[in-house]
This record gives sequence, structure tokens and C-alpha cells, in this order.
Amino acid sequence: MPKFSVVISVFNKEKYIANTLKSVLAQTFTDFEIVILNDGSTDNSETEILKFNDPRIRYFSKENSGASAARNFTIQQAKTDYIALMDADDYWYPFYLEEQNRLISKFPKESVFATATEIKRNGKTFTNSYTIKTFGKDSILVDYFEASQLDSILHSSSTVLKKSVFEDVGWYDPKIKSGEDTDLYVRIGLKHKVVFSPKVCATYIVRKNSLFKSVRNLDEKANFEAYEIYEKDNPALKKFLDLNRYSLCVLAKMEGNHEAFQKNFQKINQENLSKKQQFLLRQNKTILKYLSKTKDNLEKLGLRLGTFK
Repeated sequence: MPKFSVVISVFNKEKYIANTLKSVLAQTFTDFEIVILNDGSTDNSETEILKFNDPRIRYFSKENSGASAARNFTIQQAKTDYIALMDADDYWYPFYLEEQNRLISKFPKESVFATATEIKRNGKTFTNSYTIKTFGKDSILVDYFEASQLDSILHSSSTVLKKSVFEDVGWYDPKIKSGEDTDLYVRIGLKHKVVFSPKVCATYIVRKNSLFKSVRNLDEKANFEAYEIYEKDNPALKKFLDLNRYSLCVLAKMEGNHEAFQKNFQKINQENLSKKQQFLLRQNKTILKYLSKTKDNLEKLGLRLGTFK
């Protein structure tokens, strides 16, 4: 039995899936299987996938069921105890699985493992930032909420989980169409510490048509209401959720969605936000859209401002 099951669900990623698979197959640690699902793609994703002839690849195809259900399917097909999450348009450096195997060997009793990532957006690449001290350390055991108040230490292309974690905290929620990752990470953070390596091993690519950019359908967004009962006794969780609510408020204003804005704004403890974030929440739709466009233009020049952080 291989050490890792690399799970990938694909929906209309014909332009990217080949590079993603190449990055997985180029790993220096070779003891893995790839479980890949074509989730009802209407482009040539299947053709691109089938170009790869490697015995470690197990290919499935079915009608489209959405990102959460597709991810659950691939995980359930996995034959190993260690699930390596992977998005169909990101890529790993060749040493990624080797680093994850090192973390597992160093912390054999833990169940959640992650490495640092870099983000590629607007043609430029930036290293993500985390709220933990990692200088001079090769790995560290951290609280997810305390470590993720800038960028999340867990990501769908840089996280390895024991399969038992899903049985413990639950699966991806099919009702959530955007933010399903964060919803899962909150449940993980409530029950598990994270073994984190500050070594950048994966690249996350932001596409212009990202589903997260729309908040028009509230029923399809992660709203974190199920976790409000834990906020009182967990200040790090409260701040983490408030920062996510802040991001939803900014997006809601830019979309002109007053209901979404008020629903999230009233739950935020303003002390958990920076002065700049509080200032931005007071701005109107026109100003926020202008600032967002300015941010994108600056990133094209190699200057990262973050998501209104």
C-alpha cells in the first residue's frame, strides 16, 4: 500500500490539470497513488488527464456534483491512511511529499500536516504570511486559529490529513459552494493541532473567475453559524471568524448586498479588526471597488497589499 493518496477533483480545468499532474508525478518521494475525478467537466479536461499513463493514477468520471461532493468522493476512494489534498490548477515543488513525510515521521501521533505556500495572482508570486513565529524552526505544532489570522496555514493544495480526521470532524459540506475549505478547517481546528513546516512547498494560483468572489447567494456561502457557540471560550477562534466575516462584509459591499453585509457586520467584535479594516468597512461600494482595482494593479507590479488587510 502506498504512503499517500493524492486526491484531485477536476471541473473544467483543461488548461491547468496537465501541469498539476506533472508536478505530482515529479515528486522525489514516489510512494503515492493519485485518485482523480473528472466531475462532469464540459471542456477537454478528460482528454488532458487521459494523456498520462502512470500506474499510480486511478481515474474516475461522473456527472457534476459540485466541489464538496467531488472532494468527498475522491477521499472515500483513497486506499491509504494519509490524504494529500490537491487542487486541479495548483502545483507542488518536487520536494513537497518528501517534506510531508518528514513531518509525519517527526510527529507520528498527530493527524494534520501542512507546509507554507506561495500565492500566484495577477502574474506575480508572493509568499503567504502567518501569525506564528517560525524563524529558525524546521517545523512546529500550532493552533490553527492562532496561526491563521493573516493567511491560512491549511490550504487545499498544501495539507495532508489522516483519513480518520474526516470521520472525526466530518466531510466537506455539499451545501456550501464557496468557502467549503474554511468550513472544514474550522472543524479541524476545534479538535486537532496542526504540524506546520515554514518551508514553501506548494503554489496556489488565484484565477479571475474564482467562485469565492461572489456573495450573491447567501445559502451557498460558508457562514460559520455552527461555530458561534465555541467563540466565547476560544478568543483565537473568535478573531479568526471575525476576520472571515470582515472579508465577507467587504465583498458584500462591493456586490451591493446589504443583507449579507449586515448579517456579518453585527457579529464582529471591532477590536479584532485593525484600524485600516475598520476604516474600509465604513467605505461605500464605489470606493471599495476602486481600491480593489488599485490593489490588483499594484500586484501586477509585484507589490502585495493583501485582501484589504
